[in-house]
Amino acid sequence: MQVGKLHAGIQTYRCRRINAGQWCALAVLAGILTTGCSIKKMAVNAAGNALAGGGTTFSSDDDPELIKAALPFSLKLMESLLSESPKHEGLLFATASGFTQYGFAFVQEDAEEIETENLARARELQARARRLYLRARDYGLRGLEARHPGFTRRLKDNPQAAVAPLRKADVPLLYWSAVSWAAAIAMAKDNPDAVGDLPQVEAMIDRSLALDEAWDRGAIHGFLITFEMGRATGDSDRAARARKHFDRAVELSAGKLSGPYVSYAEAVCIPAEERAQFEKLLQQALAINPDNDPPTRLVNLIMQRRARWLLSRVDKLFLPPLEPNP
Repeated sequence: MQVGKLHAGIQTYRCRRINAGQWCALAVLAGILTTGCSIKKMAVNAAGNALAGGGTTFSSDDDPELIKAALPFSLKLMESLLSESPKHEGLLFATASGFTQYGFAFVQEDAEEIETENLARARELQARARRLYLRARDYGLRGLEARHPGFTRRLKDNPQAAVAPLRKADVPLLYWSAVSWAAAIAMAKDNPDAVGDLPQVEAMIDRSLALDEAWDRGAIHGFLITFEMGRATGDSDRAARARKHFDRAVELSAGKLSGPYVSYAEAVCIPAEERAQFEKLLQQALAINPDNDPPTRLVNLIMQRRARWLLSRVDKLFLPPLEPNP
């Protein structure tokens, strides 16, 4: 699964630049949240708007470990505000996207990297990642429910009919709800109830693609590279569908994102035993200079770390070449 840039509210919380005045403001806000004063809702919404606004503080950072340490506080702050303003759409979007990206980049990734050395710890991290994905999905669905009352029930009853009335403005919430849900299902493939939710995910991501296929530099296409390889439905070869999404994702991102190269190498080349193409794509991902596009610096650094890890395991991922007959 491709992870998009670290979005919205979690981008704007400037954890490294808080001055004394800002600390005072946060202290005042904390005091307001514990009282019943009439300006409480106003203060919560103002803070929520600030956190859910645009920005590149996190996504342009060059230190993934710093972001790994900072994100939990930002996410919990947004959850605290949502407890006071449960239908704040900006916060619901930022929280859904934030928990999804944190779960992948800093929990699932760690689990996969240590699995061969510490299986028990890897299983713990995988379970935690799934819980984070489900939390993200629930926030995304809450956002869609706030816009379209009854959406969650309709989605369960008839996924295609439920997503049909949605419009372009719904794509961000629709995308992150689908991506987080798909990630949770992938972490529980042996659970029939979880796999039974796939039609809802398919309907949501397909509607996102139909509404705004270029959204967020081709993020939908980037996700579909991997998703198509596990989709039960489709009118052509799975690898061919994934290739079309890969080509479009690279085009829409102007070749500045490592994610599509890593996703295609991992999802398509490994099952097809295409080792040479696998290595070529990962080298292309590593050749991208994260500093050339600051808004995507962090996600490129994270995906390049995965590319290096995959290359270090190439002999384990592919069968050895056949020896020529004597």
